[in-house]
Amino acid sequence: MRSSVGLAKPCTVPPTRDMTLECCTLTQPIKLNKKFLQNQPLKNWEGLLDPVRHESATASRPVKLRRKWMEYQGIRNWEGLLDPLDDNLRGEILRYGHFVDAAYKSFDFDPSSPTYATCRFPKSTLFERSGKLDTGYRLTKHLRATSGIQIPRWIEKAPSWVFTQSSWIGYVAVSLNKAEIARLGRRDVVIAFRGTATCLEWLENLRATLTQLPNSDCGKKGSDDSGPMVESGFLSLYTSGTPMGPSLQEMVRQEIKRLLHTYGDEPLSLTITGHSLGAALATLAAYDIKTTFNCAPLVTVISFGGPRVGNRSFRRHLEKQGTKVLRIVNSDDVITKVPGFVIDGENNVPNNGDLTMASLPSWIQKKVEDTQWVYAEVGRELRLSSKDSPYLNSINVAACHDLKTYLHLVNGFVSSSCPFRAKAKRFFLSNHRR
Repeated sequence: MRSSVGLAKPCTVPPTRDMTLECCTLTQPIKLNKKFLQNQPLKNWEGLLDPVRHESATASRPVKLRRKWMEYQGIRNWEGLLDPLDDNLRGEILRYGHFVDAAYKSFDFDPSSPTYATCRFPKSTLFERSGKLDTGYRLTKHLRATSGIQIPRWIEKAPSWVFTQSSWIGYVAVSLNKAEIARLGRRDVVIAFRGTATCLEWLENLRATLTQLPNSDCGKKGSDDSGPMVESGFLSLYTSGTPMGPSLQEMVRQEIKRLLHTYGDEPLSLTITGHSLGAALATLAAYDIKTTFNCAPLVTVISFGGPRVGNRSFRRHLEKQGTKVLRIVNSDDVITKVPGFVIDGENNVPNNGDLTMASLPSWIQKKVEDTQWVYAEVGRELRLSSKDSPYLNSINVAACHDLKTYLHLVNGFVSSSCPFRAKAKRFFLSNHRR
């Protein structure tokens, strides 16, 4: 869904009331000093931010979602909304991206801090203190993830932060503001997850072979017959607990049960969003909720820079459940290409140069299947590229995977024929962690 950098064509999509389309046709990207950008206070950037910001987005979309909210939540798999990117959908993607950003900003990243790996803010002030004013939502529960990796005794001699087993991973929030509920057309429950932060979370990411989901029927042959399977490390973080605390799965189930009991008799949506590791956990949580609750509302995943999660059977189960997944993918982000080999479609069609099973000899395909390294992409994809932005001076692994890069690209993308609009300035290019 993009053109090569420097070759963007003039837009052929008529502008909407809220958006002026103007493609960037620069032949060379603007060079920006990285240290200079990182050191600039937020107030110096406000004049460069595009009008599609969280603070102003609600005002520009007062009633548009009310009648079509299910379409924007993916009930029709976002048909006709991705290319060109519908401006209301853009605003919703950015809005949920801000919820993920709040999870990053609320996490204590300092290993020397006595509160390392916990949430820095109480539920009552988390949004305000993380810079997300007037969300219309109230945080109802903090969430923690626990690694199931058995820690060897010798590691006890290492600093305590090295073997932090359980850490704050995100939160649940529900829309309570009447004006926001009216704008959305329903009450919305959000679950937001941050990405990888602790040592054990990084180690869990490396446990990349597929493992069977609990309570699923499992055959004996190959990935297709083995039932739904997911990446071992992601499942470990979702289902592991400690004698002193419940698993992330238990916390999510408990809170969703409470919210369904409280608001289940009114129009309700459940939106699960996350970046990187958080994107994988969002997909697992969506699957688990739809499996656990027969009365679950429409469940939508909006993920940023997520790795692959499960096999083809897992994807089929998600689709059968009615879970809707929109993956925001930067084609220059290597994290979205791991782990394993990928089967994108039923016919094993290669996707954008990724190595797929269709491109391998049959004996290697069989070997890969036997070692359980066959993954399948899920849901719909909004594919972007760092190369299309004239404001990004570095195309490296860290920069391409950064959440702020994703939000910048979403803000600038128009269509496959107009990959970046010139007036979408350096949105979210400072003061945001990966």
